[in-house]
Amino acid sequence: MRDGKGLFGGIEPVLRVPARPGDINAGGDIFGGWIMSQIDIAGSIPAVARSGGRVVTVAVDHLVFMKPVKVGDIVSLYAKLLGVGRTSMKIGVEVYVHRGLQDPEFIQVSEATLTYVAVDGEGAPRVVPPQAD
Repeated sequence: MRDGKGLFGGIEPVLRVPARPGDINAGGDIFGGWIMSQIDIAGSIPAVARSGGRVVTVAVDHLVFMKPVKVGDIVSLYAKLLGVGRTSMKIGVEVYVHRGLQDPEFIQVSEATLTYVAVDGEGAPRVVPPQAD
């Protein structure tokens, strides 16, 4: 976090994981599918918190890979609720890496917007409750 407040006004990362050798692609960088799965996990955290229960991913509305992720990078994912519908929620996720010990860098590598739907125990859509004040 460049300013100590986080990227979204004081919000800490919802997920922080190391990029490991088992997650590389044929080119030697971290596989994009692994990053996508981390984005989905990170996005689900505020969706579950806001809806008060189970959610499912229904769409990846936007996903951009800006820079490669390297083995040894610490991947930090920040997620923010962007909007709430009757049963759905839009979540924005930004992905950064902490790279290097001698001359550390903090680099944005990806961003995404996802849609989650709140579901009941049978998997049917349920209404997202009003936000408590």
